[in-house]
Amino acid sequence: MIGKGLLIILSGPSGVGKGTVCRVLCQENRRLVRTTSLTTRSPRKGERDGVDYHFVDEKKFHELKEQGAFLEWAKVHGNFYATLAQEVEELRQKDYDVLLEIDVQGAAQIRNSSVEGVYIFLLPPSMEELWRRIMGRGSDTPEAMKERFNNAYHELSEVWKYDYVVINDDISRAARTIEGIIMAEKCRVEKNKQFLTDFIEKGDKY
Repeated sequence: MIGKGLLIILSGPSGVGKGTVCRVLCQENRRLVRTTSLTTRSPRKGERDGVDYHFVDEKKFHELKEQGAFLEWAKVHGNFYATLAQEVEELRQKDYDVLLEIDVQGAAQIRNSSVEGVYIFLLPPSMEELWRRIMGRGSDTPEAMKERFNNAYHELSEVWKYDYVVINDDISRAARTIEGIIMAEKCRVEKNKQFLTDFIEKGDKY
């Protein structure tokens, strides 16, 4: 019914499974898309420029930032990340729902802007399970893993600023729950005022 796609912001601590849940959501809903974020970090094994991320150096990143090209940006674990505002707006105007997998810093920037969004926080089943997942990444040093876990613990205090919370104890179940949230948001009266006005006015013809 709504004439413009939703902006869904999904946040959660490192290791909670945001990326996997996002992939499942987009595979099951072709009207739900993800933008390609920019980052200054080095590509990991198997990652492709322009597909997984737009990999840029810090000089280029700051140039784009000064030009106002970002919907949000953040520095996470020593690297910069950002979302291109134009890409998000173009997709929404085509009635695609845009799913942003971003940290709490980026979510706060969007929340403080004029852009309307649906905010969802993804939680692990427990902190013990989160620690196990972080250790299982295998790509970080013990110091880096400890830093990730400490950051995750502090990020939990941001959950009160979100609209919804979903526990990722099962990937398929978490994805279905988020899909339900998206459907519910699309049915909000306030998001369908023009449709409802036109619908009711047609009753005058009978």
